[in-house]
This record gives sequence, C-alpha cells and structure tokens, in this order.
Amino acid sequence: MPKLSVTSEVWPLRTAFKISRGAKTQAEVVVVTLSDGEFSGRGECVPYARYGESIDQVMADINAQADALDRGMTRAELQNAMKAGAARNAVDCAYWDLEAKRFGRRVWDLPGLEAPAPEGLVTAETLSLDTPDAMREAAKKAASAPLLKLKLNGENVLESVRAVREGAPHARLIVDANEAWSIELLRDIGAELDALGVEMIEQPLPAGSDDGLAGIDCPVLLCADESVHTVADIPRLARLYDMINIKIDKTGGLTGALELADAALAAGMQLMVGCMVGTSLAMAPAMVVAAKARIVDLDGPLWMAKDRENGIEFTKGVMALPEAKLWG
Repeated sequence: MPKLSVTSEVWPLRTAFKISRGAKTQAEVVVVTLSDGEFSGRGECVPYARYGESIDQVMADINAQADALDRGMTRAELQNAMKAGAARNAVDCAYWDLEAKRFGRRVWDLPGLEAPAPEGLVTAETLSLDTPDAMREAAKKAASAPLLKLKLNGENVLESVRAVREGAPHARLIVDANEAWSIELLRDIGAELDALGVEMIEQPLPAGSDDGLAGIDCPVLLCADESVHTVADIPRLARLYDMINIKIDKTGGLTGALELADAALAAGMQLMVGCMVGTSLAMAPAMVVAAKARIVDLDGPLWMAKDRENGIEFTKGVMALPEAKLWG
C-alpha cells in the first residue's frame, strides 16, 4: 500500500520560452512519490493554466487521494478516481515507476508494452517565437538537429519559416501555431509551407473552433494538440486532423496516453508525442508512448538551466533512453 508524498518545484529556464499565448522563464512542476517501504516511484506533472490548472489545485487534487492510496488503490482504479489531467499524470507515472522497480524491470519490458529504440529517439528541438531574423539565428545554432519545431503566431508566418529554412537548410521542419491562426490564413499559406518543406502544422485553429478543417485541402499534415485530451475526442478529431499530439499531462498519465495512442491508430491517425516544459522526469514516461509515434517532441529538458540528476542525455537531436535511476 503506497504512501504518498507531494511536492512542488520551480526550475529556471536558460532563456525565455515564447509561444503565441505568452512567455515563461521557469517551469513550475509537481512531483509525486509513492513508497511501499522498500521501493519508491516518482512522477512529474506540469499544471497548465490553459486547461484551468494551478500548482495549488493540482496538489490538492493529489492529496485528496492519500487515504485511497493508503488503502491500496490500484493504478487501474486511479483512472476512475481522478479526471484526466496533470494531477492524475503525476500519480499514474509514479505508479508505473514503482511497478517497474518492484519487478526489477524497465517499464517497457512489462507485458504489452513496446520498447523505444535502443539507440534513442529523434526529438524535435523547439525554436521559440521571435522575429524572423532572430529565428534565423536560432536556426543556425540548431542547424545540426535533424528536426526543428517552430513556435509561431499569426504574424510573419511565411517570413519566419523562410528565415528558419535559410538558417537550417537541411533540417526537417514542423510548425506549431498554438491556436493562433484562422482558417483563411491556413488556406492561403498551406501550399507555400509545403514548398518550404514543412511536414506538419500543429493546432492551427482554436480548440473547439476547428470544425472547418473537415473540408480543407491542405498539403501539409494537420495535427491536433489543444483539441485532444482523451480517447473520447478521437471520433470528432479523426474527421478533422491527420495526427494527434499526445501529452501525458493531458491524458492523465502513461496509462491514458497508451489508450489514446491505440484509439488514434485504430482510427487511421498518425501520432506525435509532445510535452510541457518540464524536466527529464516528465519526459521519460512519454518516451514509452513515443515508440509508436511518427514525430517526437520531448525537448523540455533542453530549456532548463539545469536538469535533474540522472537526466536524459540529448546528442544532436537524439535523446537517449532514460536511466532506471531517473524513472521506469
């Protein structure tokens, strides 16, 4: 019967992380530890204001489960006891870590899970929203990365993409609008983005206002992010998007993320696995889902001024498998 510990932490970023909704200079996370007296498992979540979450509320939601955990609530029972979101994510991932340590096996060696490639995963490296000239310079510095993700808003879109292409002529490119575009803008620039080698556009329209995508002829793959949280979203989104971005903070943990991945694949959609800005402890569980994905975007630790002990190693756009000391 695991005992619960919940803490909040603040991790400074090495530089400001800017998207269409604003900027941040630190990552505020919640860490859950579940201990059975012999082994301990950890999980990290990032409460996200976009979804009505805060550090205090997430910690309160987790602490409300302390008695149930003490009575022996299982990971399966947790899925019904808490709603999908950051709070359940931290507890769910701590459960997975605890299970792996009890069995003395890596998480992906537990029954039914696919192992990430032993050589690691190619992950996107994110270029923060900025002026086209500044994004060109950032692209030059990151030109050795095989995959770059551009944070954009509704202004200077083509100019920014052209600038990045000039700075990193050989990198694969994906772009993330974070809900900032209109359907008219998408129609106007889709072909030009395709010509610039953009492989995927993430969440071009606001969540809940994206039904117009059903009739659009866009040559670039469209990926849902803010519009997708759980399996229940798939029937609607399969008509609108080619891909979904799975984030374990949205699905409420690795358990929900794996279910969402299977549902999306069954509906004929492709997968991207993404992250909030967090430490390596938050990335490690997502790597299990990433084994199924076409695009991986788990570069959160690269934004940290300092990562956790035993953090994931990143080398020229490839993230190594996490050490068992970190998670799983």
